Amino acid sequence: MLLLRTSFFILVWMGLSLSQSPAQSPYAVELNGKRVLFIGNSITYAAHYVDYTLAALYLENPGVNMEAINLGLPSETASGLSEPGHAGGSFPRPNLHDRLDRILEIVKPDLIFSCYGMNDGIYLPLDEERFARYREGIQLLHNKVIEKSIPLIHLTPPVFDPKKDPAYADVLDTYSKWLLSQREESQWRVIDLHFPMKDVLLERRQTDPDFVLAEDAIHPNHLGHWVMAQALLQGVGAVTVKGYDSPDAYFFSKPLGQEVLALVRKEQSATKDAWLTHIGHERPGMKEGMPLKQAIKESKRLRKQIRSLSKKRKVN
Repeated sequence: MLLLRTSFFILVWMGLSLSQSPAQSPYAVELNGKRVLFIGNSITYAAHYVDYTLAALYLENPGVNMEAINLGLPSETASGLSEPGHAGGSFPRPNLHDRLDRILEIVKPDLIFSCYGMNDGIYLPLDEERFARYREGIQLLHNKVIEKSIPLIHLTPPVFDPKKDPAYADVLDTYSKWLLSQREESQWRVIDLHFPMKDVLLERRQTDPDFVLAEDAIHPNHLGHWVMAQALLQGVGAVTVKGYDSPDAYFFSKPLGQEVLALVRKEQSATKDAWLTHIGHERPGMKEGMPLKQAIKESKRLRKQIRSLSKKRKVN
């Protein structure tokens, strides 16, 4: 279990899926007074694993003052690939690298969590050219972030349900294993979401063949997002969430847990579309959100309430 210092340093432990890679040495990330950025595709934009992660961090660290910005964009890839006829032929998949420079320049994050891969194989069997494009896209992302001396934590992509398409499930396994290999080969910071999800999926199917973590094989349901959040949280060593088999089990067990989670959801909903619009993107059909200045003001108000509740929990 992690010990947090008064400056809210978090010891980050790698290697959650022991069957896939050995445990890693810890590193420290400061959250207090920092701006934390999440980037990814529609799974990150859906925000449930982000909300669970943030709410748990507030509950475990009363009074911590952090700003979290979700810039997940549906359909996006890091590879720049798009399948023919995507979205009925109405638009190609957005490419992260069309907006990454603006994100880094405007947001100026202190820490980044990046989760790509689900869309990057464009739902086709493993192909070396597509795999190379994924590796190149992630490497370019990594280089640009590290050049600015911003701490970056890569997250392996969520699991793709093998019942839907075993070949594409293998693609995501391969992409995840490559990303995990960069821990030792390149000293990257990587937290594994993929194989913990796969472990839960296969284990639960032994007793319930119809069990799913994603009804469409792609977008995790609330339990799927909770498994992602558990892996992320254990990966940063910030909370002990192992043993809670649902988000309700965890948040109902914590005094004021449901209230903190509700406020986190409200704060994140108030800001994510505003930030996406302000940064700019190539994805049609997205909400514009409120003007950014108004969203930031609302975010500050709600974060003040969250900190107040978390402090009250400590007193109680």
